[in-house]
Amino acid sequence: MREICIPIANFGEDEIADVTLTVGGRKVSYSFRVESFPWTFPGEVPISDTDEGGHATLAQIIALRIAIEQYDKGWELVQIYTPPRGASHIQVLYRKKN
Repeated sequence: MREICIPIANFGEDEIADVTLTVGGRKVSYSFRVESFPWTFPGEVPISDTDEGGHATLAQIIALRIAIEQYDKGWELVQIYTPPRGASHIQVLYRKKN
């Protein structure tokens, strides 16, 4: 197993969570950050609640891709969270590179 899930209550946007683990007798530290990027754009028709697919639009995908490519290179992408229907932002989890 290479990954574990640690729920952190009240972890807000743009905050950094520093986590220290003891693995096999040695301490390992990690820093995590959640960022929010725009998920709605002027003039774009939002996905309705009746849409069966619920897929992202091409504009959303391109904007997210650009935001990820331009993000601070000292942080690595860990996870992109699925935004709820009608969300104005999408959240992305990063881990600081050691």
